[in-house]
Amino acid sequence: MAREKKIDMVILGLLSHEDLSGYDIKKRIDSMISFFWKGSFGNIYPALKDMEEADLVKKTGTSDNVREKMTYRISDKGLKILKQWLQDEQAANELRYETLLKLFFGGALDKSVSITNIELFEQKIKGDLKLLKGYCENLKEHTENADHLYYYLTASFGVETYEAYLKWCIKAKKILKNGVI
Repeated sequence: MAREKKIDMVILGLLSHEDLSGYDIKKRIDSMISFFWKGSFGNIYPALKDMEEADLVKKTGTSDNVREKMTYRISDKGLKILKQWLQDEQAANELRYETLLKLFFGGALDKSVSITNIELFEQKIKGDLKLLKGYCENLKEHTENADHLYYYLTASFGVETYEAYLKWCIKAKKILKNGVI
């Protein structure tokens, strides 16, 4: 896989822990890593199909007597690809916040619009920060699982980053309200 798609690595990483359906993969993304990575059904299912064709995952079926549920398991080849990606020293760390894009062009409207956008961003960050702090506290209590150390480090990065975002929100609103830096 010369140029892997990052959604493939997300899926392989999740499948390296447990077999999952496409729906379960989406739920894990939304609950575990949505603070720093997004995924949609529109890119998960095509990726699973492509990865199955490339022998990176194997489809397994289970039945609950109502319908058949397709689950996926990482293959040996998929695990090898995941490990290679983890060892790759290059990483694209991109920041994309629509709030900042709106702020950048905020001069086209009254400052109150930008202040409102910052306040909305601030509310979202406060909610996410509360969840991240809860994750950190929970993970500290369950260090018997080696993976939890890595989950903790990821969540603690989020806590520190989101705390910095909140500090910036206060400063940005003050600058906009007072008109001075």
